[in-house]
Amino acid sequence: CPENLQKASSGINAEYGGILHGEEKDFKTGFSYFYEAFEGYDSVEHPYALDGLKYMLLCKIMLGVPDDVHALLTGKMGLKYSGRGIDAMKAIADAGKKRDISIFNNTISDYNDELKKDPVVQNHLKSLYDNLLEKNLVRIIEPYSRVQIAHVAETINLPYDIVEKKLSQIILDKKFSGILDQGSGVLIVYDGSESDQTYTYALDTITHMGKVVDVLFKKAQKLS
Repeated sequence: CPENLQKASSGINAEYGGILHGEEKDFKTGFSYFYEAFEGYDSVEHPYALDGLKYMLLCKIMLGVPDDVHALLTGKMGLKYSGRGIDAMKAIADAGKKRDISIFNNTISDYNDELKKDPVVQNHLKSLYDNLLEKNLVRIIEPYSRVQIAHVAETINLPYDIVEKKLSQIILDKKFSGILDQGSGVLIVYDGSESDQTYTYALDTITHMGKVVDVLFKKAQKLS
């Protein structure tokens, strides 16, 4: 019916707006757009409603309010769209709340199809993982002026080479000031300030928007 098609098309437009705001790290506005998309899809019982709901939950996770994920899923909304897709987002919210990289990695493994096959979710999960890893590493090294990289790796329960590479990246990105003495396997930490992330965000946006536009184009084709 034309009216249903119009509502579904409006949902795609709102979804695109939400994705754009998400790429700009404006997840609060993104949530509003995804909610509008969800309502449009849900009103005509369109399966894309599940995507709208997933992206709403994703925004709450990226905003650092994982408790809101569970609040949104109480009642009819959670029951109607229950399944592995929503379970995956709930599990990611729990991992983010606990700030535990190991739990996060296990969740990605357990819900690989539900998370990694969606380019919108996958894009932001990478950012969430990076943020969690950086926060954990900074928290571990903060008390020290010198610390063995092996100790940091053991504490965070990740391979030495991954930790060394991430520490090097954090230093290059000026997340904290320090140097890596790779010969002795020691990180020397200095006092420093946080860097401007605008350039990094811009690169992320350019890299991932192509995939997102392709997904929305395919959705629009299915409606026609």
